[in-house]
Amino acid sequence: MKIVLLGTAWPYRGGLASFNERLIQEFSVQGHETQIITFTLQYPSILFPGKTQYSESPAPVDINIRRKVNSVNPFNWRMVGKEIKEIAPDILIIKYWMPFMAPCFGTIASIAKTNKKTKVICIADNIIPHEQKFYDRSFTRFFIKNVDAFVVMSDSVLKDLAQFNRSKLRAKNPHPLFDNFGERVSKEVACSKLKLDASKKYILFFGFIRAYKGLDLLLKAFANQRLKELGIELIIAGEYYEDEKPYTQLMRDLQITDRVHSFPKFIADEEVKNYFCTADIVVQPYKHATQSGVTQIAYHFEVPMIVTNVGGLSELVADQQVGYVVDVDVNKIADAIFDFFSADKKEFFLSNLREEKKRFGWDRMVKTIIDVAK
Repeated sequence: MKIVLLGTAWPYRGGLASFNERLIQEFSVQGHETQIITFTLQYPSILFPGKTQYSESPAPVDINIRRKVNSVNPFNWRMVGKEIKEIAPDILIIKYWMPFMAPCFGTIASIAKTNKKTKVICIADNIIPHEQKFYDRSFTRFFIKNVDAFVVMSDSVLKDLAQFNRSKLRAKNPHPLFDNFGERVSKEVACSKLKLDASKKYILFFGFIRAYKGLDLLLKAFANQRLKELGIELIIAGEYYEDEKPYTQLMRDLQITDRVHSFPKFIADEEVKNYFCTADIVVQPYKHATQSGVTQIAYHFEVPMIVTNVGGLSELVADQQVGYVVDVDVNKIADAIFDFFSADKKEFFLSNLREEKKRFGWDRMVKTIIDVAK
């Protein structure tokens, strides 16, 4: 089949690019003709909260990536739509994550599918975004109108989609493993890269830092006296997408600064393994969520997890089997951390992780997309 993916890819950085590139690699491995059409302009600088949108990693060598799309130029959308119409892929895949992209993606899709051949399949990260704007519903409605079918990765997104459409075909497939960050290394090697003491126990909070991800809850939980007595330390690895000062002030107020190791930057692909292989457990104290790529990085590197019972996180993490599912509550998060270390649960969770991760293959995602398109 001929497959075109419309969305984020190198030279842009982050989880969206990693997902799209890994997915299209899997299509290629299975013998399909593939390409990614990505942005010349993804976000206007004024709308981007981070330091840069661009990756410092080298371009992937085995993916055909073409920069064509300007997210704010309607004339460009029509041009790209006509080009995809002429390419006539069997499937046009669009990874949808925020309504800002809806006019661009919706217009391109509406033109591309007029060739009467191309099926537009949306992989929906979110239908209703974490941080909502006044235009969200109208933009999303326009985009959904121009999609043929959907693949979602959690029940919460399936439920959100039903608010807009109940008739179009949809399938659920769990977020596949992020297995493109290299193989696991020893804790000693990983700690040496981060200049940390390999004899200590570490919790990891990983990823872009935004209010809904609940880092403040984790900091308060981490201040629990029981955790201090166990000698546990916290690693925060990720770029702040909001003001960092309230978090650093909270650490001072809680008197935990000396036990926190902060890496306030975007973590390049080749560095990701060092953080996960240093960690004894990953904590995702989200206040609300759909699904998370962090969970699937943890599965790949076989690191137990504590997640809050929001969105689709509990669908991925089997409670008391590969980690903990807890309420969005400081004391519950602290209890889970204490139980993990005091009861020495790591080896028990590890054996389950190795078995559970088998269900998160990229081949399964490819099959789901093709089945839905057919």
